[in-house]
Amino acid sequence: MTTRRNFFKKSIIGAAAIAAAPAMNVAKAATETGVSKNAMQPLRISTLSYSFHGLVDAGMMDIFHFFESCRYRYGLDTADLWNGMFTSTDDEFIDKVQLALEDRQLVIPNIAVDGAHIMPAGKDDPAQLRSMQDRYMQIAKRLGVGFVRFDAGPYMSEGRNDADGWTEQEFDYIVKRYKELAAFAYDNGFKVGAENHWGPECYWIHMEQLIKAVDHPGFGICMHFGGWHGTKEENRAQEKAAASYVAHTHIPWDCCEDPDLLQRLKVLKDANYPGYYSVEHHSGKNEYKMVAIQLEKVKAVLTDWQ
Repeated sequence: MTTRRNFFKKSIIGAAAIAAAPAMNVAKAATETGVSKNAMQPLRISTLSYSFHGLVDAGMMDIFHFFESCRYRYGLDTADLWNGMFTSTDDEFIDKVQLALEDRQLVIPNIAVDGAHIMPAGKDDPAQLRSMQDRYMQIAKRLGVGFVRFDAGPYMSEGRNDADGWTEQEFDYIVKRYKELAAFAYDNGFKVGAENHWGPECYWIHMEQLIKAVDHPGFGICMHFGGWHGTKEENRAQEKAAASYVAHTHIPWDCCEDPDLLQRLKVLKDANYPGYYSVEHHSGKNEYKMVAIQLEKVKAVLTDWQ
């Protein structure tokens, strides 16, 4: 399986539903017919653009094509972004992205930013990482993004492993930087945080420690379902424990295929999760159809709740 982390390290690009108008018509129809408005709300569903990394790698999709796919192929009003699709972060390119979003009436629930982890290691340039973080925070502010994900880092080496967690010095550095980012995010109407898809964050004991230390309303986590380390039972327990801190989600193929999908997502519903349910595909093959299947699985759950 190709992970976002591995693909990003190899990719030259990585280096650098329901539409709004139909939704309004549905709400109007619901009022006229006496149907509950709550039962007719657009589903809070999206797909991460990394789901199409195979097409990106083959030169067959870019960010604008992704927007077209979200809107017209899948009928979504959202575009969940992976920074591997940003071929530039210059103002001129962001202008085009903003116009494309406005034209298609799409919102961005999340930007998953790879290669901008908080704690540098090895040959990482701390100033470059910080500059990249700052730039994506400005982009998020401009585009009205709901959540920005930066991994905590670092890449473990020299006999260390993720289960070890952070040293005291690393932890202090990570917490301080997340506090700075969270303050900016909160002041501008969004959240920032980590994700349990690599590093010490994959262990709830470490992620919980991080959440409690940052302790800021502008900080949250993206929960990658199935991303916690441990047995199946331990994973489910950690999904439940983390639910109240979740600001965004990534739901992979194996989770969508799980017969217990409804119960797994229900931990978020029970925690009054206000965000989007975003599917993520990893195989790099037959991506249009595979993403469609995942979306339908999650839609079925959300529709059942309505």
